[in-house]
Amino acid sequence: MQLLDHVSITVPGLDAARPFYDAVMRALGAAKVYDRPDALGYGERCRPGSPQHSYLSVFATGAAVDAAAGARRHWCFKAASRAAVDAFHAAGLAHGGRDEGAPGLREHYHPHYYAAFLLDPAGNRIEAVCHDPA
Repeated sequence: MQLLDHVSITVPGLDAARPFYDAVMRALGAAKVYDRPDALGYGERCRPGSPQHSYLSVFATGAAVDAAAGARRHWCFKAASRAAVDAFHAAGLAHGGRDEGAPGLREHYHPHYYAAFLLDPAGNRIEAVCHDPA
C-alpha cells in the first residue's frame, strides 16, 4: 500500500528551487506535471483507478524564508535503482543542493537500503532510496 498521496515543500522562491527540483526529479524519473508562478509539481496525480500514483508540490511563499529552521523536515523519494540514487545526488549537487549523505548503503535500516541525502536550496532535507539488492 502506498501511504502518501502527495507531499508539499515550501521554499522562499522558485528561482533557486526550479532548477534543483527539475534536476533531482528528472534523475528519479518523475515528470513535471505543472509549473506555475507560485508552485511546481512532479510525479503523477492520483486519479480514480490509479491509487499507486503520488506527487510532490513545491510552493513558493515569502513566509518560507527560513522554512527549514526549527523542526527538521525530511522527505524520502523512491528510486528505481541504485544508479537513480546516484543520479539524484549528483543532479542535486550540480543544481544548488548541499550534501547531507553521499550515496551508499545504510545497513542499519536493512542490508539493501541504498540512499543519498541532500539539502535543497531552502534547507529542506530530501532523500532518495532504493531497497533492491545491487
